Amino acid sequence: MNAPLPPSRRSQIAPFMAMDVLRDAKALERAGRSIIHLELGEPGVAAPRRVREAATESLRHGSIGYGEALGDAPLRARISRHYGERYGVDVTPDRVIATTGSSGGFLLAFLAAFDPGARIAVTAPGYPAYANILSALGLEPVLLDVGHETRFAPTAAMLEAAHRGGKLHGALFMSPANPTGAMIARDELARICAFCDEAEIVLVSDEIYHGLEYEMRAETALRFSQRALVINSFSKYYAMTGWRLGWLVAPPELMRPLERLQQSLAICAPTLSQRAALAAFDAGDELEANRAAYARNRALLLDRLPKLGLDNFAPPDGAFYIYADISRFTDDSIGFCRRMLQEAGVATTPGLDFDPRRGAKTLRLSYAGPETDVREGVVRLEAWLRRP
Repeated sequence: MNAPLPPSRRSQIAPFMAMDVLRDAKALERAGRSIIHLELGEPGVAAPRRVREAATESLRHGSIGYGEALGDAPLRARISRHYGERYGVDVTPDRVIATTGSSGGFLLAFLAAFDPGARIAVTAPGYPAYANILSALGLEPVLLDVGHETRFAPTAAMLEAAHRGGKLHGALFMSPANPTGAMIARDELARICAFCDEAEIVLVSDEIYHGLEYEMRAETALRFSQRALVINSFSKYYAMTGWRLGWLVAPPELMRPLERLQQSLAICAPTLSQRAALAAFDAGDELEANRAAYARNRALLLDRLPKLGLDNFAPPDGAFYIYADISRFTDDSIGFCRRMLQEAGVATTPGLDFDPRRGAKTLRLSYAGPETDVREGVVRLEAWLRRP
């Protein structure tokens, strides 16, 4: 009898707990339970009507075959135009590559810019897949603890101090951020870009929540650095999660390496999604209506959560998350979220998913879903927290 097949060392990464919570919540739903989903950062609306119509038209009239590795020329040109329209920044189409979601963009960026053993700064709390992907690729995540003292955003001074403690090869920052919603102020982003250029640190800027801001406008790293790699996606603002389409803007010298990697790792981004995504840029009215709905959910939570004792949270400048301190209730966020799901029927994500050192006392609530669900979630959460 053959011995069990051992998994590789590179596969021994932490689980993505938000997806584990979703799995458990779906199992309860299949058993007949009513579950309110506040765990996933997934828009609770369909892709824009124009996008769906463009996909239908493409299916009706054309074959959906392989595309070019860098992406279809019309989409790359439209993304290029987007940077001029939104930011007043000149990005030529030959610096744009269409990717299989932002996840595909991260893989390509890390493989093209870093060799095994490279040290990459990431924030804690931060998106868990960053550290997991870096570790699986043989790269070393260097955690930078952020908190109220910097409004949960990294600073150039923090990055410089980490670099003095051991050479950094890269930095990976998100603004607006997951799980906190915090944004890097424009002047601070300029300082971060300047330091990275000076120290020859490759900056990877995750801008997938751009468009989902509520009090100040997000800025692109491309305004301040031509060496930065910028990743964006059609998943969040454009509400196209399952279409698995994103993009990456890179310096000219990395485009051929990125193309070679894409040719072998994915061949191309999904052709149908690329054709449909062209229409997303013309769906502004619908997309802004979605953002207004998120803003109402945000306002509801900012009003109601403090009354439940959840009054200490990161500044939710953008995205659609509240990252709250639950230390007055527990120091076991995993157990707390598990009990909330089982007893109250509310799915949330434990903070340990985002911060391995301090996340036992925090959780993330997503307000990306329908307003009725967010309201019901608050009602259930209030009853559960105030139970005898």
